Amino acid sequence: SSGINAEWPLRPGGMDEAVRQQLVDDHFLFVSGDPNLISAGMERDWPEGRGIFHNKDKTFLVWANEEDQTRIISMQMGGDVKAVFERLARGISAVQESVKKESGKDFLFDEKYGYIHSCPTNLGTGMRASVHIDLPGWTAEGLDSLKARCEELKLQPRGTRGESGGQTGCTFDISNKHRLGYSEVELVQCMIDGVNILFKEDLELQSKHGL
Repeated sequence: SSGINAEWPLRPGGMDEAVRQQLVDDHFLFVSGDPNLISAGMERDWPEGRGIFHNKDKTFLVWANEEDQTRIISMQMGGDVKAVFERLARGISAVQESVKKESGKDFLFDEKYGYIHSCPTNLGTGMRASVHIDLPGWTAEGLDSLKARCEELKLQPRGTRGESGGQTGCTFDISNKHRLGYSEVELVQCMIDGVNILFKEDLELQSKHGL
């Protein structure tokens, strides 16, 4: 009922290396080797006990045992954030119902702190809404300037290779900074409004730097 029709066995040797690397290169799969996860005891040698489930179009994915036990992802090319959010809501419900039916357990939730995650920064909704956007003007202005502006807009800039993958070129992953104290709808709207502001300012910065 969840629409997942492609899966990779969660066992050593369960995924062909070429397939794994292609999923990483296409930004669908996490990578191993994060020193923070290793030092916290949250990472085991790939691919033991870890893996990915995704639909045919790779617009809905579930990561198993990356940092959290489950990470549910909705994504697609283009700017239709509403469609991505609606798919995410349907997918979360489907996974939640499946887990309940299989194990009798539910997602771990605290009335004060919201959904419980491995990383304290994800307490609350646990939701990160993001877009990949080219910002050549802000790149010319400097990464520190972009970070400061994102802080004012309650946003977080990252490289497109993930939280610890570094930054290359002028394409950034821009997302909501907060998880706790806001609703999912508020966080998505914050991201949309902030990205629109950054894009408008980027055009002005391109003119300033003669791009």
